[in-house]
Amino acid sequence: MRLNDIKPAKGARSARKRVGRGIGSTLGKTCGRGHKGQRSRSGGYHKTGFEGGQMPLQRRLPKVGFRSRKAKYTAEVRLGELQSMAADRIDLKALQDADIVSRSIKRAKVILSGSIERPVTLVGVAATRGAREAILAAGGQIED
Repeated sequence: MRLNDIKPAKGARSARKRVGRGIGSTLGKTCGRGHKGQRSRSGGYHKTGFEGGQMPLQRRLPKVGFRSRKAKYTAEVRLGELQSMAADRIDLKALQDADIVSRSIKRAKVILSGSIERPVTLVGVAATRGAREAILAAGGQIED
């Protein structure tokens, strides 16, 4: 078998409709579109979701949710992850090098999850109030 010999299975593909070829074909004259009306005309059809003038479903239902575009470039870092890092000075580049946040991240925030026992210095990384207190209690410092 060669690539140029590959064909679909028998009966898998049906022949295309040849419309407008006489009465006997059942697709003559009106070509299977019936008589008159919007659907019989070329290019004539309503937009997606149109319900004949009734309020469409997508407009009847309430809008739900919100997806922040900032969230794509923002990451949360746990205190436990800072504890496992080798570096004492922690900035965005150090977090990326340690594979804690991805390269596409532009800002990070430390949250109070886990614990930290060693002093670290946060540079250019935000921290929640609880995380800030835990870092300072461990003898670390935060540079904004």
